[in-house]
Order: sequence, then structure tokens, then C-alpha cells
Amino acid sequence: QVQLVESGGGLVQAGGSLRLSCAASGGTLSSYVMAWFRQAPGKEREFVGRMRGSGTTYYTDSVKGRFTISRDLTKNTVDLQMNSLKLEDTAVYYCAASPSIFTAYNIWGQGTQVTVSS
Repeated sequence: QVQLVESGGGLVQAGGSLRLSCAASGGTLSSYVMAWFRQAPGKEREFVGRMRGSGTTYYTDSVKGRFTISRDLTKNTVDLQMNSLKLEDTAVYYCAASPSIFTAYNIWGQGTQVTVSS
């Protein structure tokens, strides 16, 4: 079973950029739907975006045009490039994997904290 480890979180000023990375082991990324979620303090976990095995992407409206998901199949990593960060982007960001677009995400990373300051 694939295992996921996120990295790249940190503190950034509003308007800045940050790049998160999710490294997968035990499986090939192209065999999974890879997604990013986030959870802010006191809020439910929120879907951010996903990339299907084909490489097509989809984003929630609040991050469209600011966030980009990409992958490197040679390194077996999927990244989340976050630009024009806002205070409301502050959250723990999680990488997740699902074997299909029709099934739940059942593989999760440990999360990485992103804090956007004013």
C-alpha cells in the first residue's frame, strides 16, 4: 500500500507563495487519484484539489487560479504550488490518495502546517 509524506509547510506572508510536496512510497502515483485537503482550526477538513492518473486536475473554487497541482513521476511526488496566499489559507494541508475517482480517499499523509500572516 502506498504511503504518503508531506513536506514544505511553513510561515509565509499574505500574498506570498509556498510549495508543498507529497512523496509517495510503495506505489505509483499514476495509479491513484491524488488530492490535497486542508483543515483550519475549528473547521472541517476541506477539499483543495486533485489530480487524476491521467494528469487532469480539478480545484475548489476558492483556490482556482492561485493553486496548482503537479507531479513528477520520476520522483513519485505530487506538489501543490500555492500563490497569492491569503490569511484564510492557513491550515494543515494533507495529501491523500484514492484508487479511483469513485472511491473515498483512504490513504493519507500526516499533514503539514501552512500559516499565512498579515
